[in-house]
Amino acid sequence: MAMPASEIEALIKAAIPDANVTIEDLAGDGDHYAATVVAESFRGLSRVRQHQIVYAALRGRVGGELHALALQTSAP
Repeated sequence: MAMPASEIEALIKAAIPDANVTIEDLAGDGDHYAATVVAESFRGLSRVRQHQIVYAALRGRVGGELHALALQTSAP
């Protein structure tokens, strides 16, 4: 089952309200995405912690509805 990019963006923004989120469908199949998440709340956090926050926002959908997510995070 595919997951729409708009749902990924909404889940991330709900958990990280200050995030600027860009989602790209890499294969056109709704299963393989690249996400760039830039948020002031990431400032001072390690890249690993930033990724953990984004994955938590997706509530366990990575590996299920969302087959693959290439993730880039940063503070502005």
